[in-house]
Amino acid sequence: MNTTNFDLPKQNGPRVVIQGVPGAFHAVAARQFFGVKTTLVPAATFEELVQLACLPTHADAAVMAIENSIAGSILPNYSLLQRSQLRIVGEVLLPIRQNLLALPGVSLQDLASVHSHPMALAQCKLFLKQFPEMQLVESEDTAMSAAEIAQKGLRNRAAIASTLAAELYGLAVLVPGIEDDPVNFTRFLVLKPATDTQPLSGANKVSLQFGIPHQSGSLSRILTMLAAEGANLTKIQSAPKLGKAWEYQFFIDFIHPNPAHIPATLQLLDATTQQLQVLGVYEAGKMPETQHLNTKNTLNTTR
Repeated sequence: MNTTNFDLPKQNGPRVVIQGVPGAFHAVAARQFFGVKTTLVPAATFEELVQLACLPTHADAAVMAIENSIAGSILPNYSLLQRSQLRIVGEVLLPIRQNLLALPGVSLQDLASVHSHPMALAQCKLFLKQFPEMQLVESEDTAMSAAEIAQKGLRNRAAIASTLAAELYGLAVLVPGIEDDPVNFTRFLVLKPATDTQPLSGANKVSLQFGIPHQSGSLSRILTMLAAEGANLTKIQSAPKLGKAWEYQFFIDFIHPNPAHIPATLQLLDATTQQLQVLGVYEAGKMPETQHLNTKNTLNTTR
């Protein structure tokens, strides 16, 4: 994906690296956390995102997807984070709402094709089945599909993308909320270089990685200890330990009701695990209002 052709006016907010082009859901998450004046720094891949985020001459922070409520964890991103010099300083829980975008004045009757990322197309199958004559075309990015319509003035094409993409590229939201499953969230991590992180007021959530002895009950003892400490485990993810057949490392998140006790809990974990790596101590993201999530689009398909 070539992200160099999407030059937008620079804002006076922080420079935040995102995967994709402006208007992608990463950009929505970045603006939700840092504000609408955020200067977006596009990266073609998650690897490039991590590289740019480590360069103070290029960026102040990054936003990276880590898991989806339907598709699950993005395991390669855990490995990228583990190997990087970045730390988690926040998170965004973003409802993913897909929208049909087109040039202003275009109607459904004018459309010959719909372009978007294959995952976005897959999330909107029920809506798209209403229009069998429309060609479905897979692209590299939702927002890029929207930008191409605007740049080329394509009046017979629509894109499935965010409302931010519509705003940035001057498109109209032809039909909002066309996803099949309205309860669809992606969790994004807010990252900064470890040298730039300071103790955060209100930090009550911990993300970390560790190994355990290859012995019966090792993981159970750690989880029991966390429960005794009052920690609320919100995520556990295993991944193979390289160079150790059938041994695993674990990524966990927990929220502590008493943030002042987090250092003591980490000391206990350090004594009972192997190669403990704290990936971040930060304030837990808040679930957004979800009243609209049970509302299905009821488009009249008479054409």
